[in-house]
Amino acid sequence: MNRRQFLGAGIAAGTGSLLGACASSSTNSPESLTPNVAKPFLIGSSTDTLLTKGKATRIVIAGGGWGGSTAAKHLRQLAPEAEVILLERNPVFFSCPISNKWLVDMVDTSFLIHDYLATSQKYGYKFIQCEILDIDRSIRKVVTSLGSIDYDFLIIAPGIRYNYEAWFGNDRTMIDATKSKFPAAYIPNHEHFNLKKAIHSFKGGDWVMTLPPPPQRCPPSPYERACMIAWHFKTNKIKAKVTILDHKDDVRPINLGFKRAFKELYKDYIEYVPNAHIQEIDPFNKTIKTAAGDMKFDHAVLMAPHQAGDLIWKTGGIGVNPTTGKATGWAEVDNKMLHLKKDDRVYVIGDAVGLVSPQFLFYPKSGHIANRHGRIVAKYIAERLAGRNPEVSLPDNLCYMMVNGTPKEALNVQFDYKINEKGIIEQTQIDYNDRSSKFVADNFKWAGTMYEDMFG
Repeated sequence: MNRRQFLGAGIAAGTGSLLGACASSSTNSPESLTPNVAKPFLIGSSTDTLLTKGKATRIVIAGGGWGGSTAAKHLRQLAPEAEVILLERNPVFFSCPISNKWLVDMVDTSFLIHDYLATSQKYGYKFIQCEILDIDRSIRKVVTSLGSIDYDFLIIAPGIRYNYEAWFGNDRTMIDATKSKFPAAYIPNHEHFNLKKAIHSFKGGDWVMTLPPPPQRCPPSPYERACMIAWHFKTNKIKAKVTILDHKDDVRPINLGFKRAFKELYKDYIEYVPNAHIQEIDPFNKTIKTAAGDMKFDHAVLMAPHQAGDLIWKTGGIGVNPTTGKATGWAEVDNKMLHLKKDDRVYVIGDAVGLVSPQFLFYPKSGHIANRHGRIVAKYIAERLAGRNPEVSLPDNLCYMMVNGTPKEALNVQFDYKINEKGIIEQTQIDYNDRSSKFVADNFKWAGTMYEDMFG
């Protein structure tokens, strides 16, 4: 036998042994296909105990966005004796605020992302990347993909979910096609990268944006996004029109500022259509039917109605309309203390918060509000742990919206809150409608201050 024959025989024999092993294993019962082999430490299952609870009060935070990250840091500072655990499915923080500028290359990706693990180690809380599967308030337990974890207090910061069911019912094919082909990019994940790629590869034609009915995440931001996309098309001489199909009867907030931008900067690029209530969408044939008319499109940003994130639904915290008996879609909270009305050990912060006032209904669902909620709830829990009754605190809100890239110009809207003599929360809104380069500088300064408060 020469060397080549020897090697060939060895390979054949080895392959035969492997094939024999595979053949024999295929006839085994299902139990034998999952041998009892010890898993590595970091590979857990939902039936495991993720962390054994000690004597310290444990505060679990479900969701690491603007509200959850803020709460984690401030709790460690205000209640250093407590055990604080942040659960988040994403490996890094990605900021939706400022991302409209990122879509057209006005900021780098590095400005939007932050390191959860490094921040948790710096401030002494635990960060665990996992998927939250369920929350059982009756036994104060959060079930994750890595195991279950008990809590004394729970802060839920789930953001929003897209209510595609309002458009397509239970038609998974239509829902999946819409999500993959025409993502809304209002939840920090791969959708932002898909949308950015679509913008930069668009060769021209009809670009459509559907705006969800209120309440929605960051109400003025879709108008900013339309302006940024139109600016990109105009700057790069792409023959395209951005059609804004708005569920509302007019632009809100910053009405005059945005309408002037549409007319003065993007007369040939933006068409605004009010009262465009969505009646039917076909993502395969690229058609939309609305109460204001029907149209075809070449590409679109299809924003379905918004609701509180999945975790609120899983925890049974969604409110019910007393008149209709239907779900409101948002968390039913104590409007001043921000805990669930039926469970004062579970707080809800940020976008998922439901009705808070008969005057203005909902807080703006913005990153600024979520940050303020995180600070407020951290203070509330710290006061309770110290044996004191927390004094009511209210947030404020501030939004900057860029409308032009050459020169860089932005608009601004501010919200202030107070409790009147009847105990009702009142909102004062101030729109700054004049485009200003100062607002652009202020916007990035604001973002830097917020990031410092969460991660610095």
